[in-house]
Amino acid sequence: MEARLNVMASPVAAKAFKHIIAAGRALAESTVPASTRELVMLRASQINGCAGCIDMHTKEAAAAGESAVRLHLVVAWREATVFTDAERAALELAEQGTRIADAAGGVTDEAWANAAKYYDEAQLADLVTQIAVINAFNRGNVITQQPAGEYQAGQVH
Repeated sequence: MEARLNVMASPVAAKAFKHIIAAGRALAESTVPASTRELVMLRASQINGCAGCIDMHTKEAAAAGESAVRLHLVVAWREATVFTDAERAALELAEQGTRIADAAGGVTDEAWANAAKYYDEAQLADLVTQIAVINAFNRGNVITQQPAGEYQAGQVH
């Protein structure tokens, strides 16, 4: 498979994507655990069907020590017993934040209140930003049909 377009070849698109990339890098400073952020990015990417981001975040999470069992079960996190309550709250926020068009009202008050039990205001801001950034990457990659499978952990960090 070959990508439809190299957005980085366009001066305007490349400039915009560099800002999105910088936003993603800034989130590495978050006090939300890196494993939680990877799980959130993986779940949003699964929902959006972004093969490139699924490839990237699965490999980054594994390189950071995440188990294969947990990575395989992200897609069915509600039924899986391997996630903490805090991770479940973050995954719910990611799902509802990603499925805004399907959610008839966006993120529910219940999902927000549940996340607020585990994350302080700064961490909630970080999670919201992480969800927004990964959704931007997902949409760009899906529209341009970016291929997956060749990513190596640490490649973009």
